[in-house]
Amino acid sequence: MPRITLATSPRLALATLATLAACGDGAAAPSCPVLFGRPAAATGLTDEQCAPRCSCGDLDFEPPAYTAADVAALRTWELLDPPPPLAADPYAAPAPPISDDAVCAVVREPGGARQYRLRDFPTQAAAIAAGAVPTHFGVCGRCSPLADLAVYMETNDLTAPVRACGLAFPDGPMADHVQCLRDLGFTEPCAQIWYYNTVHTRAACLAPCFAALDQPYHLPDGSLNACLQCDEVQSGPVFKAIAGRTRRNTGLPNAMCRPCSEVRPLIHAY
Repeated sequence: MPRITLATSPRLALATLATLAACGDGAAAPSCPVLFGRPAAATGLTDEQCAPRCSCGDLDFEPPAYTAADVAALRTWELLDPPPPLAADPYAAPAPPISDDAVCAVVREPGGARQYRLRDFPTQAAAIAAGAVPTHFGVCGRCSPLADLAVYMETNDLTAPVRACGLAFPDGPMADHVQCLRDLGFTEPCAQIWYYNTVHTRAACLAPCFAALDQPYHLPDGSLNACLQCDEVQSGPVFKAIAGRTRRNTGLPNAMCRPCSEVRPLIHAY
């Protein structure tokens, strides 16, 4: 797979995505000795253990360093038919199945206005063939809008501010907690699934999370600390299914490092 750099035009972006599709929809990344991410003070790993690239086997993916201008451009787009707010706690039901091959893609409205719709496609190749631009792998969800991508893109460490909102409103009310998350830039539906994820993790992982409150995100061997691992197991499946977008399926490195086998290579140029 070729090394990926920032496309400078929609045509080049689609050409790059087509190259990725030719390498195989849904192909699993090989095991890499270096984790994918961008270490911060709270990460607990060195640049030798975690870096914003995956280069092993046939995988050679290094996303561009997105700028403040890239983030601002995302926020100029208007989503038509946005996802509705959540009407109930999604953790009250089993996690819906997730398709590894499906993609959520941006379909631009005809004309000069910066308007778009989100549409599910069975594969990355199908989205590209239809003239759409994949924005993350998996079907569209509450965090699929480009406004939420902007938050993921500009905030390297989301764990700290999301945790701060949870600590600020440990007993509710829900509206205040959700507003705290919205103040980070999330749309309301995306803020809601982050809220429900926090509440569920608090209930399911209270002991390990209290013990790990001041610990780095990772242990020296690169694994997640007990709190984050509990969140991954207990809350992750529902969050991924309802949010749609995660940083891993969007190809964005961040302060929580992940194995390259869990990362989906994708660039963002709309």
